[in-house]
Amino acid sequence: MTVDFQSTGPTIRQFMTLLAVCHTVVPEKAVDGTEEINYQASSPDERALVLGAKSLGFIFHTRTPDFVTVKAMGSEEKYEILNVLEFTSNRKRMSVIVRLPDGSLSLMTKGADSVIYERLAEGGQDYKDITLEHLDSFANLGLRTLCIAVATISESFYNSWKEIYYEASTAIVDREKKVEAAAELIETNLRLLGATAIEDKLQEGVPETIANLIKAEIKVWVLTGDKQETAINIGYSCHLLSQSMLVITVSEESLDAMRDTLKRHIDDTFGIHLREENDIGLVIDGKSLKFALSYECRRDFLDVAISCKSVICCRVSPLQKAEVVDLVRHEVRAITLAIGDGANDVGMIQAAHIGIGISGVEGLQAACASDYSIAQFRYLNKLLLVHGVWNYHRLTKLILYSFYKNICLYFIEFWFATLSCFSGQIVFERWTIGFYNVIFTAAPPMVIGLFDQYCSAKSLLQFPALYKSSQNSEMFNVKIFWLWCLNAVYHSLLLFWLPVVALLHDVAFKDGKAGDYLFLGNMVYTFVVVTVSVKAGLELGAWTWLSHLAIWGSIALWFVFLAIYPHVWPTFNIASVMVGMDRYVYGCSVFWLCLLLIPTSALLRDIIWKVVRRTLFKSLREEIQDLERSNKDPETAIQATRRRFTETARLLRNVFSRSANPMHAVQSDVQLHGYAFSQEENGAVLQSDLIRAYDTTKTKPSGL
Repeated sequence: MTVDFQSTGPTIRQFMTLLAVCHTVVPEKAVDGTEEINYQASSPDERALVLGAKSLGFIFHTRTPDFVTVKAMGSEEKYEILNVLEFTSNRKRMSVIVRLPDGSLSLMTKGADSVIYERLAEGGQDYKDITLEHLDSFANLGLRTLCIAVATISESFYNSWKEIYYEASTAIVDREKKVEAAAELIETNLRLLGATAIEDKLQEGVPETIANLIKAEIKVWVLTGDKQETAINIGYSCHLLSQSMLVITVSEESLDAMRDTLKRHIDDTFGIHLREENDIGLVIDGKSLKFALSYECRRDFLDVAISCKSVICCRVSPLQKAEVVDLVRHEVRAITLAIGDGANDVGMIQAAHIGIGISGVEGLQAACASDYSIAQFRYLNKLLLVHGVWNYHRLTKLILYSFYKNICLYFIEFWFATLSCFSGQIVFERWTIGFYNVIFTAAPPMVIGLFDQYCSAKSLLQFPALYKSSQNSEMFNVKIFWLWCLNAVYHSLLLFWLPVVALLHDVAFKDGKAGDYLFLGNMVYTFVVVTVSVKAGLELGAWTWLSHLAIWGSIALWFVFLAIYPHVWPTFNIASVMVGMDRYVYGCSVFWLCLLLIPTSALLRDIIWKVVRRTLFKSLREEIQDLERSNKDPETAIQATRRRFTETARLLRNVFSRSANPMHAVQSDVQLHGYAFSQEENGAVLQSDLIRAYDTTKTKPSGL
């Protein structure tokens, strides 16, 4: 393929050469001896630009510690890499200083137009206006953009600057700031060559996933390095913004202007509806966000942001992403989840309560820094709406049930102490107490915590509104916790005192013995095991063969244990007090009558409450359960519970529609476009040091 070099020929050649040279990509040649080159890069954007240059005849194929070799239009060109000025979120650009094949020095830079344009020389702005037009058109298409510029450096200036840069790069204190200051000295008088645009395709299922999260009343904020136009287009394509939604755009140049804008929106736009969800979207750029996150404005900014249905922060740096997440986490007291796929999302992921990294073309930095790693964004749908709901339901029931069953048993010791004059005597045999949590009641909480499902995965995915019960802590809060504890005390009261009343007259056995405290203890212990096991069944949302095995198996296990354990002495020197207890308990008709009546009496209140609640005060979750059991479409329940717009909401919407103009922040005369550049920064090893360790002219060792 050839390039038509006309009047812009030298500029085009410089542009393509910069794409092939200004990067930290490492080429790897195929081991089979073919000409195929595999480019390894920490940034997918850099890899895409190098591949683009390759497709146009500028093939980067060799890197050594000091040189890169490019096959430009069929001829080999060797460029000496003198310095690499790395990308950071503050600089928003990266540069390399190279010695060209003719011996001259050149600075090659690519980065955000907001930082490139302000560093252009007077004579280097030939393509400024046309490039801005291109950036506009690229933004409307939702593309990721970078500006490309070069500068010629004199030998004497470079030698003097090199000393300054060396001192900065070896500084012990504030090294990063000093390196940035040194880079500022040489990244000046640039000549604009043009701009690049990279398509950042949405993964499959992203719009549907975000729409489901919004239906579940999860607040979705987008923090991106894309320019404003790109971010808004992505917002519409992701269903984060809608055509009927009013959008506030904030782009201010000073702290005072930012403060005034926020005050105006608080007073005029939201008024009494501040900190309530309104059908409004907020779009704010990185420069404005810098002022919004300042001490003077952060509270007002947060009030405006949480009053909006959707928030998009564009042109933000990795540090700003982390600051926004941290602000919401500590000021709103909300549970935050951050999801990202690139190295520039690591700070945000680590700042949130829960961090999710997407492993893919952006690299593994986000996945390695996260709590959970998924392959695609759409998997968040099932992770939150299905497994999140299931695990919340299981965990809360497990915690409540564990407290319940232990209070139910051990409070009985307190009731017995009132009869033994608090002498310290226990009513249960010691080993049976130890086996209570380990053997006899271990299976029911295990089944609850591992296998319980109150709704099917299909219903949870089809109706994201079912997620709200976990958001609102409907199944686990202080009130519910103490109700479970009180219920356990109530059960222990019945399980102890009813057998005591039943045994007011001593039970005489054939060997002449009468029922003692241990006989009472084994009776009560049996009733406790039966009651807490059946209670677990009442709390299960899905009965399976594992549920039946855990509940009835736990009860049967105690009966088998009671039949065997009294016979282990004197073979083993334990349980001497239990000798003959199986005959006494199983041979007592009072025991069998109480086994039928006492657990039933204890659980009668629970059964009546569940029947009344599921009949008269049925929740959405319980209605879905009933419809699933009867094989009916749960859509009928969802339709009946969906919120309707009130007259007040409609009037408010009309007011917003009539006052659309005041809701938009004042835009600056010169609109600076954003950028999107996924690049790792502040890694354990600098990219400039990493690439100097490579020599692709040498054959890689084959290994063992």
